[in-house]
Amino acid sequence: MTHWFHRNPLKATAPVSFSLYGVAASTGANKICNDLKSARARLLELLTDVTANAEMMKNATDAYFSLLQGFILSLDGTTQENKLRFIQNFKWTDTLQGNTPSAQQDAVFELVSMGFNVALWYTKFGSRMAGKEDITENEAKEVHRSLKTAAGIFRHLKDSYIPRLITPAEKGRDLEARVIDTYIVQCQAEAQEVTIARAIELKHNASLIAALAYETANFYQKADHTLTSLEPDYTAKWRKYLQLKQCFYMAYAYCYHGQTLLASDKCGESIRSLQEAEKFYGKAEDLCKEYRQTKGPGSTAKPSEQLFFRKLGSWIKNTLEKCQRENGFIYFQKVPPEAPQLELKANYGLVEPVPFEFPALHPQWSPEVYASFDLTKGLKDEKVRVS
Repeated sequence: MTHWFHRNPLKATAPVSFSLYGVAASTGANKICNDLKSARARLLELLTDVTANAEMMKNATDAYFSLLQGFILSLDGTTQENKLRFIQNFKWTDTLQGNTPSAQQDAVFELVSMGFNVALWYTKFGSRMAGKEDITENEAKEVHRSLKTAAGIFRHLKDSYIPRLITPAEKGRDLEARVIDTYIVQCQAEAQEVTIARAIELKHNASLIAALAYETANFYQKADHTLTSLEPDYTAKWRKYLQLKQCFYMAYAYCYHGQTLLASDKCGESIRSLQEAEKFYGKAEDLCKEYRQTKGPGSTAKPSEQLFFRKLGSWIKNTLEKCQRENGFIYFQKVPPEAPQLELKANYGLVEPVPFEFPALHPQWSPEVYASFDLTKGLKDEKVRVS
């Protein structure tokens, strides 16, 4: 299975104590604050724990977000803003722009920032699992599901919560539409890579594999184009990854399209399609070198040395040689000067994000507990640092 060697770093955050001195004026209110602090710490701990699995992550996210909802949802039966929404300050860095944090005194900012990190975790979890040797069918399904889950979280944040922020996201920061859109499309493309690997393993029709590869290449191209208007200093490495994957899957598409043409006795056109596959594979090799030399956020890897990459190169070479032999012995067809136009549409295997919703309000929250938070009492200043 293809390895996803590029992963942007997780967002860092400052500790939050939720110590609402005086404001939390009841035992129930104090318990919620203490539970919020411990649930947040537990979730942050899991995000960097390489032994964590999807079930552990879901339990931790449900525990924290169900409590945090009490700072966001309307709990007094009115349409007014939750009185606790702007009581606590939160600081988060960005995945692309280093360690300079953004701060907002807004529980929605915390919800979308932590949700963003959870989505990133699912992409890293999927990549880690896919990197195992002899991955099982059930593990491949979990990789597929993790990437679709990540896409669903990113989309839900973009559609339902980021528009609610009082302070709009700055250009190029994580919560800005172009960055979020790139993450969504990349997750869809990578999930389709799992579908392609499965289709190849089960020896599905070459025309289906070609169409899936073409659609996947288009996803990567779309993701790359979304980043074109952002600052190259922090998007260049990410874009090289997207570009080389686009070329890689165009090579896949032309390779399998060539097999389809050969099966239809169009050997000359098949050879031309395989030559185009070679060309795109060569471009991908060049971009692999550029990727390694480009500075920026994200892991460093040698993609051209990975097995998935080398296998495609051998497959294209062997298939082209086979077509040329067949043409010399049987078909004697001219090779067209122009590559065939790929007008492929996959009817199966296309990936859509898994719909995501934040968990329901935690049962600890009641109208009485909410009422016991007394905003007429002042808060002490809380010194925070990014960790």
